[in-house]
Amino acid sequence: MIWVALLIRWGLNILALIVVDWMFTSVEIGRWGSLLFAAAILTIGNTIIKPILTILTLPLIVLTFGLAYFAINVLMLALAEWLTPDFSIDGFWTYVGATIVVWFVNVTVGWVLDRVRE
Repeated sequence: MIWVALLIRWGLNILALIVVDWMFTSVEIGRWGSLLFAAAILTIGNTIIKPILTILTLPLIVLTFGLAYFAINVLMLALAEWLTPDFSIDGFWTYVGATIVVWFVNVTVGWVLDRVRE
């Protein structure tokens, strides 16, 4: 069952990265292989690394009213960009905007999928 959840998250991240690539001119995702790999890295990072970083930085997250948690999200996107060939994001504000779009797509499509399952 965990594999199904991971595949769904991977699919959501593929969709989110397609939207990010379409919305921002300073985001370049080469071909499908790069897109699939970047979405896999983002899925693994959000599933394994992000919870660990969240626990380690919990006092900072509370102190900054969640801004540090947003920085962790930006870091996960930067990790995917750094490890994936033919994937580049140019500029700090593009990272911020892309992170917001990835979050929005994941929340929106996840909400729709939850409604369909009911």
